[in-house]
Amino acid sequence: MMDTVKQLVLIPLLFLGMSLFAKDDVSFTLRNNTPSSIPLVIVGVMNPNLSPFSNSGVTTEAGTEIYFFHEKKRYLLLTVSPEIADQTLDVAALIKARKKALGLK
Repeated sequence: MMDTVKQLVLIPLLFLGMSLFAKDDVSFTLRNNTPSSIPLVIVGVMNPNLSPFSNSGVTTEAGTEIYFFHEKKRYLLLTVSPEIADQTLDVAALIKARKKALGLK
């Protein structure tokens, strides 16, 4: 009887604890379709150099910021959101669009 009571109490507590500390991880792929390496900064994770014509799988928390470089300055490329989960992102196209939005040449 006591073991059943313990199970009835501990199992919901375990799930509650897991949900309180669960992270909103988002997995996606960064694709470099260009013949040049693309340096990025993924805050709190790494500073990858995407190799030419390559894919790089990433899993990080929603809200993580990803930056690119232009003329030695760092600019926000995107903020990770659940909407990009399981997608392949064309990094060169994103950078091109972002540069245009920022008025960079």
